[in-house]
Amino acid sequence: METKLIKYDAACKALSEAKSVDEVKSIRDKSIAIQIYARQAKNKELELDATEIRMRAERRLGELLKATKKNVGVKGSKVTGSKKVPVKDDTPTLADMGITKKLSSRAQKLADVSEEKFESALGEWRERVQEDKERMTSDLLGEKAHVSHATGNNEWNTPIKYIEAARLAMGSIDTDPASSKIANQNVKAKLFFTADDNGLKKKWVGNVWMNPPYAQPLMSDFAEAIASKFEKGEIDQACVLVNNATETAWFQRIAKVASIICFPSGRIAFLDQDGKATGAPLQGQAILYLGSSHESFIKAFEGFGLILWKEE
Repeated sequence: METKLIKYDAACKALSEAKSVDEVKSIRDKSIAIQIYARQAKNKELELDATEIRMRAERRLGELLKATKKNVGVKGSKVTGSKKVPVKDDTPTLADMGITKKLSSRAQKLADVSEEKFESALGEWRERVQEDKERMTSDLLGEKAHVSHATGNNEWNTPIKYIEAARLAMGSIDTDPASSKIANQNVKAKLFFTADDNGLKKKWVGNVWMNPPYAQPLMSDFAEAIASKFEKGEIDQACVLVNNATETAWFQRIAKVASIICFPSGRIAFLDQDGKATGAPLQGQAILYLGSSHESFIKAFEGFGLILWKEE
């Protein structure tokens, strides 16, 4: 068996350029072989990439199949002497293409899913897998992982330099909807809600600092809450610290209303209840700004990493 591994970006590019069922099926078949190899080698990241490529290939396969006749039939007739002779359609059958009816059905169902929904589902699937992986590793080591325990409690707090930057950018921090008594010693929000308070059900005011729970469905719930509250004018400004999971629906929801995003150059080491760094999480972070004090935000956060903003 060919052991050369398909690189993720190259495979995505090949799929986008593929024009035939054979090309797409070849990529899918290779991704399955890589899944098996990665599973045996216990290479989880490679297995995840191969699984995603397989899903993308099947969706692309469905698009091509929907645009192609799948069965041989009669496409017309011609007159030979006094008789009409049927003309056979030479379109290949599913069997000719090496595709089962089950695969054809699944692929076409995937093709019917909107691109936005498909990408969102893939992103959230990878996030869940990553959370499960970190939780399993942490359990084995007898530790707690930030990504799976980030529920706004007092164990996983933001380093104060990011909080002070947010305060400088916005002028004040009036509300922290996902906090704790210990966390608020640094945040110093005039109004803060703990996990017991359930900030999702409370009224937020003024300038908001939010490092939300990272586990689902709370992550999505808090993302929707801050985006909708800003859109409705219920809050003035917000700085939101989250994982830079740009492919997820919840990140896209906040990003659509944010005017500036800072991508720190390194992963943020969150703090435990004693103020000690817990170690860098498995992925990087982003600070999204909702508001109009653009110059103030850039001045406050430009030292942390790359800053991107929307043209007005």
